[in-house]
Amino acid sequence: MTVFSRRRFLATATAPLALAACGNGIGGNGGDRIDGRVDAAFNFMYNEHPETRTLGEKATGILMMPVVTEAGFGVGGSYGRGALRVNGATVEYYSTTAASVGFQIGGQQYSHALFFMTQPALGNFRTSQGWTAGADLEYVVQSNAGSLSTDTTALLTPVIAVVFGQAGLLAGASLEGAKYNRIIP
Repeated sequence: MTVFSRRRFLATATAPLALAACGNGIGGNGGDRIDGRVDAAFNFMYNEHPETRTLGEKATGILMMPVVTEAGFGVGGSYGRGALRVNGATVEYYSTTAASVGFQIGGQQYSHALFFMTQPALGNFRTSQGWTAGADLEYVVQSNAGSLSTDTTALLTPVIAVVFGQAGLLAGASLEGAKYNRIIP
């Protein structure tokens, strides 16, 4: 009979996260590498979901997280890095992290963008010590949706989330509870 200590269990459960983080540019070329991935993610999103251009034109700022890696085996988490763009220019870099516990096994990667539709929402995000996504986010693209709605109600929501480009063996992607922190790449 093999007995697992709590420390060994945590090491085993978090090993996939450590490996997954390697694909997110840790120790890479800093801002240039993140900006290149952000540019590619914007191109992909605008080509696959052309309706997001309307959001982009009306947003006061957009946080693009080009590669978020999520993995779990009972205990799970996610990590990614991206850039906040205002008027098309990168103004700051951010990381996103989330942790979860429950029935889960597998891993996936996806991209997401947060469209800040009001100046107060953008200001609150930029001045916070660590902004946490809550249930008040409005999602306009779900992983299985075929279309995007940019109606008046959506355009008045302070923060709109777009999740796209999912690939992997873990079902669904939710940003609720994800924490965003400013970084220096």
